[in-house]
Amino acid sequence: MEKTQSDGRSQPVRKYPTIAVCGLDCGLCPRYYTQGKSRCPGCGGPDFFSKHPSCSFITCCVKKKGLEVCGECSDFPCARFKTEEEYQKVEESSSYPSYRVVMRNLAFIKENGLKSFIGRQKKRIRLLERMIHSFDDGRSRSFFCKAACLRDPTDLESALNEAMQRIKTDHIKPDDMKAKAKMLRAILSQGA
Repeated sequence: MEKTQSDGRSQPVRKYPTIAVCGLDCGLCPRYYTQGKSRCPGCGGPDFFSKHPSCSFITCCVKKKGLEVCGECSDFPCARFKTEEEYQKVEESSSYPSYRVVMRNLAFIKENGLKSFIGRQKKRIRLLERMIHSFDDGRSRSFFCKAACLRDPTDLESALNEAMQRIKTDHIKPDDMKAKAKMLRAILSQGA
């Protein structure tokens, strides 16, 4: 299903690798923002199958049915999915986005369409990228990814604006990433 480019890398098999076929928010995952070999290209992104050789969701949804995500399928939710309650209990890993949003994401897509979801997700991604660029001390990326995945974008934007204001009033140096990360983490934790 993947095609090889002139540089030897494979092309994406899906148009939107920032949302997984199964509903995970790949565009809000720490591994999506990792540099080097452990970087994940997102679901069906370039070289996805070299990192994730088999995925029953891609096999069914993309290869067999020609869909982008399971939320577009008339059979959704099918037996491949856990119940909402089971997803809420899944132990989270710092390497993956929260499973708590899977059913919510796919239900939104089923009701409002994929393009509407992608528009919403892009706002979260922009906020996350702002957090990573301006506040990541090298140890806060997973925390910021989880916040971007679970928190309301308006709350995230307010937290970022508050942090920027405090940087000015507390005279924190622009390159003091440790102090800036600590501050934003505290602001985000207060609102959780």
